[in-house]
Amino acid sequence: MSEHLQSIISQYKNDQESVYNTWFINNEERLKAFRSIRRGVLQVIDDIKTKRFGNDFKGTSLEFVLSCITEQKQVFEGASHPFYWKPKLRIPDIYENQANKIAFGQFLENCINAKNEQQLISEIEKLDGLKIKGLGPAVASILYFLHPTLIPPFNTAIINGFNYLFKDKKKLGSWSEYLKIREVIMDINRRHCNELSLDTGAFAGLLFEIGTQKLLLGKDEYLSEIERTRLERLIEKRHKDRRVETEDEHLHNEMQYHLLKIGHALGYDVIAASNDRSKSWNGNKFTFISLADFPDLVLDKEVLNTVKLIDVLWFVKGTAKVIAAFEVEKSTSIYSGILRLTDLSCSVNNNEEVLYLVVPDHREKDVIMQLSRPSIKQGNMQMKYICFSDLRQHCDALCKFGDDHSIMQKIARTVA
Repeated sequence: MSEHLQSIISQYKNDQESVYNTWFINNEERLKAFRSIRRGVLQVIDDIKTKRFGNDFKGTSLEFVLSCITEQKQVFEGASHPFYWKPKLRIPDIYENQANKIAFGQFLENCINAKNEQQLISEIEKLDGLKIKGLGPAVASILYFLHPTLIPPFNTAIINGFNYLFKDKKKLGSWSEYLKIREVIMDINRRHCNELSLDTGAFAGLLFEIGTQKLLLGKDEYLSEIERTRLERLIEKRHKDRRVETEDEHLHNEMQYHLLKIGHALGYDVIAASNDRSKSWNGNKFTFISLADFPDLVLDKEVLNTVKLIDVLWFVKGTAKVIAAFEVEKSTSIYSGILRLTDLSCSVNNNEEVLYLVVPDHREKDVIMQLSRPSIKQGNMQMKYICFSDLRQHCDALCKFGDDHSIMQKIARTVA
């Protein structure tokens, strides 16, 4: 099995369109997701504690968490479906049943604070013992983002891949089956972590590829005509998704460069997100106009790590005073960008900074909906949004005629 698995891992890693290459490595959105999801889970816990958590999935902080997860695409596509409130079936029974809701909140709090594998397994077993209807191992997709080296994600495609690879017949719906599968995954992952990663997402991605028949293990010559047609459609979809991701990344880089260029022209110190600083657009490297090092902001370590991932920051020259912050959104969750900007605003105690979401024109309705949330509108933040087309069209004029950051108000829009 070991030699065969080595061959499969090599095939998985060498495929430039595999989950390993398109999601697991060199993906800044994946890195941002961990912090956003952790912050979102803390909000779920707090909402349950303070009785602000709603009686439906829609509109809750849990919906935000699952949106961030599903927007990771590929392995996590469909991860939110098990959490939709199905009133006729009364599942998952964590919305209207107050005792179950509290139990779920306590479970999440204990898991986020867990220090080792034994504590996590104990919490899972306690939750399983409560027999809350509809609350099964789909929760593992949340736990993965809290403890990626200890809890592998779980869905139909992953279990199909597991059964195919290990010639097993495990089923999807119970925690006991999940824990058995996890034990095998953890053992294999430890043995092959040098080729993959201690992060279980890499191996889960391999199982996902097998389960969706994107990784055929050398058996494609035995496919029926129907299976082959299905495979060709999957491959074409993968090519299309990859093209869209590449185009999105190019657009993201373009908008970041425009923002860096404008801020620099206005006389501010500017810097891109910590994982974007080596990037460029149209031959223009970000490093040639931005700070070499992040200013010495005095913030809690976790908050500082989040702030460093904001796409573009403008500072008053020679200081650590933020005057404007920009989150460029493409296919990712607009609310996760709002969350990073909110963390900044709540932490720096500076009433002068202006926060901007920079969004594709076709997502304007999405940003209006998010900025219309009561929790956002009731805050003291100056949060506005800018459409891609306006930024692109007016970049040079803003550089030429602007005196300070207020020039951005010419293209910024607000939500009434």
